[in-house]
Parts: sequence; structure tokens; C-alpha cells
Amino acid sequence: MRLHGSMQIIENELSIGGVPCTELAKKYSTPLYVIDEKLIRQNCREYIDNLNVKEGKNKVAYAGKAFLPTNMCKIIDEEGMNLDVVSGGELYTAYKAGFPMDKVFFHGNNKTKEEISMGIEFGVGRFVVDNFYELDLIEQICEEKNREQEIYFRITPGIEAHTHEYIKTGQIDSKFGFALTNGDLGRAIERLQNYGKIKLVGLHAHIGSQIFEIEPYLDTVDIMMNLVKEVKEKYSLSLTEVDLGGGMGVYYTKEDSPIEIKDFCKAIVNRAEETCKNLSIDVPVLVVEPGRSIVANAGSTLYTVGSIKDIKDVRVYVSVDGGMTDNVRPSLYHAGYECSIVNKVNNETVNKVTIAGKCCESGDILIADTDIMDIESGDILITTSTGAYGYSMASNYNKIPRSAVVTVLEGNDRLICKRESYEELLSLEVR
Repeated sequence: MRLHGSMQIIENELSIGGVPCTELAKKYSTPLYVIDEKLIRQNCREYIDNLNVKEGKNKVAYAGKAFLPTNMCKIIDEEGMNLDVVSGGELYTAYKAGFPMDKVFFHGNNKTKEEISMGIEFGVGRFVVDNFYELDLIEQICEEKNREQEIYFRITPGIEAHTHEYIKTGQIDSKFGFALTNGDLGRAIERLQNYGKIKLVGLHAHIGSQIFEIEPYLDTVDIMMNLVKEVKEKYSLSLTEVDLGGGMGVYYTKEDSPIEIKDFCKAIVNRAEETCKNLSIDVPVLVVEPGRSIVANAGSTLYTVGSIKDIKDVRVYVSVDGGMTDNVRPSLYHAGYECSIVNKVNNETVNKVTIAGKCCESGDILIADTDIMDIESGDILITTSTGAYGYSMASNYNKIPRSAVVTVLEGNDRLICKRESYEELLSLEVR
């Protein structure tokens, strides 16, 4: 199992942020999400430093869908980041956390009238407009509230990155954005001529998630900069911002070879400057929207081992007290993870087992056929790199309460999301 961030092995026991994992499990119970705050802040700073944000040129917007308790909003605000939200709930979370609304980008392919109204009322910086329906709604609500709103148009650039089918978004056949091939972008720009409350300031594209190659991003830069020039020449409209989305891959297992943050940022900046020079246009403000690459490796999940079922000559099932309710990605995407026993980290891996969840589903498997040390009921097992899309995609399937979240930093642990009680589980039901 690869160690990430502030993970250390001391006398064969794993600690994170200077806190032994066994102590965390004893204090907060399991399943438990553990967030390495130091690593999150390091990743934020690496983006900020290498995308030239401090020089006032560009912006980094954290993709909140990856992990967005109010505590995370405060961290990214302190680190000088913008924020990408995709729902009224994420927007409201940011608002209640005191995050600056003018630094918010509001995404989504089917924003409701209520969500759009909330965004305009709160004063979000940019709506990333996905379709004609939304465009009309924003103009209508702005008229009603006598507000003006800056927007981006989201486009599908026609790039298919090598990633899972469910997380491809840049190809033409996508539910997201205005297509280039059928003229939708041009028609959207022309429609703006009839509106008085909306100002188009930029374009947005997102080609997918968990991408390990830099070339698709560089192709996206070329497409977007050529669009900026085309819009200027055809519609006499100067676009000053280009949002290139996120999607940079991270390490989950030894099969993964992610791009370094600094290399990604520098490649994007250099390509934009080169392409704009060749096109004889000014370099727009560049925006990137990392989510997974900020938080994935900074998160781990602790479980307590329960039943161990040895089906002779078939498989050994090691069941834990969580599963698809706290990490649905293995069931949804067949996503891979690494694991270990926190107080036996240096022991020899002598057994091949399958880590199973407790849900009443045959597909509730966290890790299939993994090598692990001697394992017993009551051991504390850790799965790493669960910071992105673990807690944010958690559910109450089988009426299982959602798990607690703690942050660790320099020997201190802090509860940021309480464990859901059975009574809280029923709190919205009318009895």
C-alpha cells in the first residue's frame, strides 16, 4: 500500500497527520473518513503557485462535488481558491460557510428555477450555462430581480479522453454543453443579442475525469483559443476567460500513473501562451477546476473487520462494517483501491482475500482479490485515496447511517461531520 501525504509507519502502526489510526478508530468508531488537511493545503498551493494565480493572471476553482463539507469551503477560501458548485445544496453549503459568492462558478446541466434564483440572489460570480432552457431562465429571473449576471457557455469540444465511459464528458454525444458541430454555440451567442441582463465573458469545457494524459488537455486549449478568436471575428465579442475544467487523474493503485500538478499547470499555461501568440490574440484568464486531485489521496477510510468466510478453493471473503454506502465507486465503476491493516502495516502479505461490504448486495465489494497480511476479526482495515467521492456519494441504503469525518493535522484530530444516528436517519420521515 502506497503512503500518501503525512502518513507514517511507527513501530508497525500507521498514523496520519501524527495521529495513530487505531486511536482514531477507538475515539470515533468505524467506518470513519480520515482527511489529511496538510496534504489538501499542499495540493491547493501547488495549483495556485504553478498556474500563476498569485500574479493575478489565472484562477483555480475547487470542484466541490468531490468533497464539500463547510470545513472544506473554509480551507479552500483560506488557500485563495475559487469554488465550482453543481447544485443548490452545494451552493447553500458554500453560502453558510461564508465562502465569497463572487468566487463561485455555478455548473449543472439542468439547474432548476429555484437553484438559479438562489444563485442570482446570493450573487454568484459565474453561471456556467449548459443549454438554451437555462439561458432563458437566467435572463427571465435577472429581469424579475433587476440583476445582471456574467456567464460562461459550456461547450463539448469533441475530445474523448481515455477514461471510464461514465465519466467522459467532452465527446459530442454528451448530456453536457452546447455542441460545436451542429451550430448550437453560434445560436446561443446570437440569442444573447435579444437579452439585456446577461453578459457572456468566457467559455468552459470539461473533457472527463481520472485522465492520465496531458495531450487531451492541450488539444482542448487549442480548440478553446481558436473559439475565442472565432467569436471575436464573427460576433465582435471579446471573451476574456477560458475555463478548461478538471479531471486530472490520481493514484489509486499501482496501475495508475498520474501527471504531477506542477507539470499539468505549466503545460496548460505554456500551451495557451503559444497558441494565443500564433493566433494573434490576448491570452485570456485561464481557469482550471480540480477536485479529485486536491482531495482523493488526502482521504482514507477506516473499517473494523467482522466475519471472515473461507470458501475452500474458491475465495476468502473479509467483511467490514461499511461498504457501498460509504464508497460506491467500486460497485459503480469497478474502481480499484489499496488497503492494509493499520497495526500490521509492515507484516508480510501472505493471504489473497476479497474485502466485502455489509450491504445486502452481491456487488458490494470494496476490493477484489487483494494481497494482505494475516487478518483477524476486530482488526482495523484502511482503504486509501477515498477523499474524493467517498463521503460526497455516501447513501443510506439498507438504512445504514452515514459515517463521521475527521481531519488530522500536526498531531491533532478534529470532527468535521458527525456520525449519523438512527434517530437522525428517520428525521425527515413523517410518522
